Amino acid sequence: MEEKTVISFANVGASYDNDADVLSDVSFNIRQGAFYFLTGPSGAGKTTLLRLIYQLHRQSRGQIKLFGTSTSELTHDEIAHMRHKMAIVFQEYSLISHFSVYDNVALPLRVRGVDEEKIKKLVGKVLDWVGLAKYANVNPKSLSGGQQQRVSVARAIIIQPAILLADEPTGNLDDENASRLMELFIQMNKMFGTTIILATHNTKLIETYKFPVIQIDNHHVNFITDKKNESDAVKKIWKGPKPQNYLNELSKQFDDIGNI
Repeated sequence: MEEKTVISFANVGASYDNDADVLSDVSFNIRQGAFYFLTGPSGAGKTTLLRLIYQLHRQSRGQIKLFGTSTSELTHDEIAHMRHKMAIVFQEYSLISHFSVYDNVALPLRVRGVDEEKIKKLVGKVLDWVGLAKYANVNPKSLSGGQQQRVSVARAIIIQPAILLADEPTGNLDDENASRLMELFIQMNKMFGTTIILATHNTKLIETYKFPVIQIDNHHVNFITDKKNESDAVKKIWKGPKPQNYLNELSKQFDDIGNI
């Protein structure tokens, strides 16, 4: 079966305010369902690469294709619609402080006009999966850093994105919470076939999970892939509460949403 390419860069360059290139001559293809770590020194361009994929920044030259479509050919509204297939998780959580945990997670569905009864079911399932069901009605500011990051992940995955971008999501977490967050991402990748690119400085995560690596150095991108290690990594088992049951139920709910 032919693998579908969901992200394609061809000779892409990127800069800010016409300064020197942050990224130069970047070319690669990423297949549907892949899981990559994204590494490189501070300021190397990791966030810029994620912003290019999410179309928060436009390339200065070259071509970017998402889901087979050149982004240069898209209108502002078409790009906004394409973002409905993607989600991004930030290190700083980016939660709305005057919303409850429930309302933060429900927000992407409300923006898409999903029925409130369906939202209630979905948010309950997702919060259960990330272990935060009992915190649904609390203000996220009262939660620990690890809990807030799980709220941000729940908000990202509620739309079942085809592509999930994570910009240093474990940067403020201890090893235990970083590991738990990784297991959530792995289950999402395995159950839904979500393409995941996770930027990190955490060498321990990279050494533990051994997914292939996109490395940015000196404005250029290199891929470091070990097929055996990639295969071993996805065999890791989630240690939380019955993930298959929760995810199967979640999957059924997502099927009801359709292409909103």
